[in-house]
Amino acid sequence: MFNVLSELEKFRAEDIPYSRVLSSMCTTPLPIALKAHELFIETNLGDPGIFAGTWKLEQKLIKMLGELLHNPNAKGYICSGGTEANIQAIRAARNVIRRERKIDRPNIVVPESAHFSFEKIGDILGVEVRRAKLDEEFKVDVASVESLVDENTVGIAGIAGTTELGQIDPIDELSKLALQLGVPLHVDAAFGGFVIPFMNKPYPFDFELEGVTSITIDPHKMGMATIPAGGILFRDEKFLNALIVETPYLTSRYQYTLTGTRPGTGVASAYAVLKHLGYKGMKQIVDECMRMTALLVEEMTSLGFEPVIEPVMNVVCFKTEKAEKIKEELYRRRWVISTIKNPRAIRLVVMPHVTEEVVKGFISELKSVLRSV
Repeated sequence: MFNVLSELEKFRAEDIPYSRVLSSMCTTPLPIALKAHELFIETNLGDPGIFAGTWKLEQKLIKMLGELLHNPNAKGYICSGGTEANIQAIRAARNVIRRERKIDRPNIVVPESAHFSFEKIGDILGVEVRRAKLDEEFKVDVASVESLVDENTVGIAGIAGTTELGQIDPIDELSKLALQLGVPLHVDAAFGGFVIPFMNKPYPFDFELEGVTSITIDPHKMGMATIPAGGILFRDEKFLNALIVETPYLTSRYQYTLTGTRPGTGVASAYAVLKHLGYKGMKQIVDECMRMTALLVEEMTSLGFEPVIEPVMNVVCFKTEKAEKIKEELYRRRWVISTIKNPRAIRLVVMPHVTEEVVKGFISELKSVLRSV
């Protein structure tokens, strides 16, 4: 008799377990996140009148995230991930600025290091994407940002935890520039939003800075919630309202989300993790990730590798002209890393699943690989 679960297990067995993955900014969800996910498995926040309790839970979570980001009155929602959050942030900024003044050809200014989701934004929203230069530390050059802004600019962006290097742009300087120019500032903290607040060295990046208009923060990354669970928060409700469309056949009169159907599972799992761990527990996890990052730097340096920059958070890249060959050979052995092109380097992301045992196993495999490439 045909057993569909056996077939599914075979496909699942082909997936590489997180314990051999040092490239992803996602991780194994906490057990309490899995229980919360299962409890809310059939919920749909696209129809909040039916799932009224789940909607109330989302409002509580948004308040918690707002408090983490220095604005308990922030408005927003839980979405599919950083890409959707970035799209909605720029869409809201474009709509608000268009209502305030005539814009013929809207543009946004983002760093060269900005996530590829901004390319999608340009295509979907019909907004020109201008990329500002980086300085020698791979942070955005604020003077370059200013030089690219004109009367058609509807927003600028800074990154708090770049995808390639985990670098943090000078958001405080961008905030001053945004206020001076009268344009919204969006901060993509999809990764850094659950790291920076718990680091020993503070970096200003959130609503504490007056010029910050919106923030992307992803619970399914360092927040250890189940996938999908991204987040978009706005300082001012007018930006959320700029996204509204009417929904006459649902239990709500309007939606401000990009997708119609939205699972409540991300909300429940993210809320469960934050309530379960609290700030103290989150800091312990971030501290451990930073400890493992330091261990990786020590081990890699002993093998002759040099970091592109000293890691700011739990992402680190090591220069090598053999980056692609090393990645390919490791993948053949079912270890996953990634690479960057400028400079040519291998990239390692140290998520909570990267334990000391994982680091030792990776370094052992890498030594074998280096003898063959």
